Amino acid sequence: MISVTNLSKTVALAGHTLQILKGISVEIKTGESVAIVGASGAGKSTLLGLLAGLDTASTGDVSIAGESLSSMNEDQRAALRARYVGFVFQSFQLLPGLSALENVMLPLELDQRRDALATAKTFLHRVGLAERESHYPRQLSGGEQQRVALARAFAVQPKILFADEPTGNLDAKTGAHIIDLLFELNQKSATTLVLVTHEASLASRCQRILTMDDGVLTEDRPS
Repeated sequence: MISVTNLSKTVALAGHTLQILKGISVEIKTGESVAIVGASGAGKSTLLGLLAGLDTASTGDVSIAGESLSSMNEDQRAALRARYVGFVFQSFQLLPGLSALENVMLPLELDQRRDALATAKTFLHRVGLAERESHYPRQLSGGEQQRVALARAFAVQPKILFADEPTGNLDAKTGAHIIDLLFELNQKSATTLVLVTHEASLASRCQRILTMDDGVLTEDRPS
């Protein structure tokens, strides 16, 4: 589903260059769950953004379902994301002026789905928020906001779900509930899951664990 070949990312900083990623190559199969772990600043979120086509590499290539991102412009990458990708952010990224239901409906409406309302209601029910669909993000707890974000991500039925520290802003109990919900939805949807996390308990739920250290990616197998 995802193929990465000799991927690197370099940025210019105050007259010198900083190499964030160094020649990364990895394959992620359809339906796999993969955790990317490592210290802060190691390049995990940068890699996730490149895998999702949210940023462009300095060298190398990422292919999603056989389609090369390096040969695409931003509009083409956006179209590919619409076809294949869902994203869950640590900061939830809900639109404050939209209700929970409207936040889940938005990507479906952008895709001109006629069943946007019914699908959004179904996924809010699946994350246990059927009675909160008219509430706005400011009226929801952090855990509830993240559940809305999960409903929004899965409602478009993505082939791949990227999650960047999905429990990072939550307390331990709420985070554990979100982890259970994430893997429950993922299993039911047969989605390829790639997540960045500092949480050992979350990483251990994945089939593979990749460790990022100073821009280099290595693999460890969960016990």
